[in-house]
Amino acid sequence: MPRKTLGLRHVALYVSNLSACVDFYTKLLGMKIAWQPDEDNVYLTTGEDNFALHRAPADAAPGGHQRLDHIGFFLESAADVDEWHNFLRGEGVEIKAVPKNHRDGTRSFYCADPDGNVVQMIYCPV
Repeated sequence: MPRKTLGLRHVALYVSNLSACVDFYTKLLGMKIAWQPDEDNVYLTTGEDNFALHRAPADAAPGGHQRLDHIGFFLESAADVDEWHNFLRGEGVEIKAVPKNHRDGTRSFYCADPDGNVVQMIYCPV
């Protein structure tokens, strides 16, 4: 068996409203544009990862291609979960599930980006 991986550090999503999604991830979640090779592709980062947004083909059916349950952004503390929830709710972001403590000691909530992709904001104690 090969050595273990270094973890998940790259996610790529097809989105129909590229500019609104770029605004969501940069202006609200604080990511930076790492590279934009053309008008249909934007690569974002927090400095620890690589998150690609690709404009979905115009003829793509809603929910077509591959299905994704959600993506998660880790937070430093349980209190940060509530602060992020209040901030995003105040910005008019659709909240899918309010902050909740889970049996494994994590705390999280779920919201939606402008394309309807579910985003989990989560604290995981180490």
